[in-house]
Amino acid sequence: VVTGGAKGIGKAITEKFRDAGVRGCVIDRLPNDYYMGDLADQAVLEDFARKVITDYGHVDYLINNALPLMKGIDECTYEEFNYALRVGVTAPFYLAKLFAPYFAPGASIINISRDRMSQPQTESYTAAKGGISALTHALAVSLSGRVRVNSISPGWIDTDYTVYEGPDAIQQPAGRVGNPLDIANMVLYLCSDKAGFITGE
Repeated sequence: VVTGGAKGIGKAITEKFRDAGVRGCVIDRLPNDYYMGDLADQAVLEDFARKVITDYGHVDYLINNALPLMKGIDECTYEEFNYALRVGVTAPFYLAKLFAPYFAPGASIINISRDRMSQPQTESYTAAKGGISALTHALAVSLSGRVRVNSISPGWIDTDYTVYEGPDAIQQPAGRVGNPLDIANMVLYLCSDKAGFITGE
């Protein structure tokens, strides 16, 4: 299951899984081949979860990737801030809860986070991403022995695969700006048996 899987990092993750022979269930507000819906809506989450379980009977991997609303302290309203939290924190929690009885042996949850990094006027997005970092550890403890739970903090990822040079590239410790495949490859690794000792990270 990949939230926000219709474009960017989520699409790369979905395609990588499909290349590996894994059937993907995407939920996104954008058109896709499985389920269109708003993750901020409880009824949508429940309907989506029912569809996944009806279609497949179990969940191997849950990838919480959907992008929360990005607005800052100058313009973000109370309702918009709460909307960002519903997409970025509440939906990952509730999907984990809905799928809890159906996770297969060896299941993993991967949360796409973004800690230790902020830009001006991004409070709604940054708060949601900070929340999912904390949620990662709590879920790992609660689901210990049943589901491994980890998060990835991507840093600067260019979803158009632009190659940057000069200061934009060399300011990155890796010497380049990342692309969606960098994240998709890490997701597949963390979901694999090779990462069987990694949880709560």
